[in-house]
Amino acid sequence: MKSIIFIETNKSGSSREAIRTAERLGYYTVLFTERINFINKREDFPDVHFMKYCDLSDMNVLIKEVKALLMKGIEATAIVSFVDPHSYMACALSDRFNINHFSTEGMKNIQNKIESRKLMKSSPITPAFWTVSTPDESKALEGEIEKKFPLIMKSPQSTGSKDVYKVANLTEYRKQFRALTKTYENQPVLIEEYLPEPQYLVEVMVVEGKVQIMAVIKQDIQYGQRFIVMGYKLLLKPGKNFFSGLKKAVEEIVSQHGLENGPCHLELRRKGLQWKLIEINARISGAGMNNMIKAAYGINLVEETLKMAMGKTPDLEPKFNKYVYMQYVTVDRKGTLEKVTGKKRAKASKGVVEVYVKPRRGQALTPPLSMGHRYAYVTAVGDTPEEAEMNAKKAASEIRFWIEEAPGENITTIIQ
Repeated sequence: MKSIIFIETNKSGSSREAIRTAERLGYYTVLFTERINFINKREDFPDVHFMKYCDLSDMNVLIKEVKALLMKGIEATAIVSFVDPHSYMACALSDRFNINHFSTEGMKNIQNKIESRKLMKSSPITPAFWTVSTPDESKALEGEIEKKFPLIMKSPQSTGSKDVYKVANLTEYRKQFRALTKTYENQPVLIEEYLPEPQYLVEVMVVEGKVQIMAVIKQDIQYGQRFIVMGYKLLLKPGKNFFSGLKKAVEEIVSQHGLENGPCHLELRRKGLQWKLIEINARISGAGMNNMIKAAYGINLVEETLKMAMGKTPDLEPKFNKYVYMQYVTVDRKGTLEKVTGKKRAKASKGVVEVYVKPRRGQALTPPLSMGHRYAYVTAVGDTPEEAEMNAKKAASEIRFWIEEAPGENITTIIQ
């Protein structure tokens, strides 16, 4: 029996879509997870044929579990992960069983945010950055950075804008250093130049060293307590100079990280004519990104990634071209969810191709402190970029979250 083994998943988004795709393609799907709530709600995962709770940080445990599957006659055709921080571990495990078709060293370099910065240190693509691990190092750096504020401070282990802070002065810098070192004990803090320019998400597949840009997406960011991306505008026709400069930068970044085969996505900002790397991750973006690309080009990127993981040639040619926009929904104060209304109206709205609402009744909701606090999204198409955005926002405005502490009051926040 041929199987695909997945190292962790989220309940929705690209990682879950990959499992559903593997099942549709006729593979026995195996999930190794460290989320006990997934085990307890096994019925929520009908597309997972075998689920095992285990320590995903322990390679010996994972090797033992794969061997147990092989003893049962289950053939592992690929071991993959679409979830941070497990992409590299999946590659290393694949190496152990001689079924890897991605670049292990490249995945390792990408996953380590500090190593990633060091690899690109001499390139103008890299923003100014510093790392500090101890209070003494933090104090010693103050003289150098005092006139460089505002700056970004974050843990190299952070994902989805969690524990990423903009600091405007030394007082805030000291406060956030203490907070980060308390949350992430014995871990360094990464400090970076703040770039106010627009941010772009670039989805990439690297096939035998050739970089193929699958999508370029402008991110509409809400600047509050955290940097939260509320909207994604796919650039169907980026300008020639814009795209050529971007592709050159992406090719340099991918090459410096040593990724010869595999998926990745990058976040970049354009400072004047110079592209600056904000972050690179060794997987497709999560949430609704796969379906957004599918709506724009007819390409199921997680399916093509799975094909590549099995040593097959991916089909990355667009089937059509459509303008697409994805709008997220958040709430503006804490509370317990009583009900959600408007989902059917949103689905019936013009141009809508997907509506997803995450929380269930009784769940605690909060204003966004990370990407995980975005509670719904709507993806829509249009004949123009403006129409696609208007369709998505209009449909998203139909969705209402009702808080138990304030019955009858609409608390949905839409960033226009």
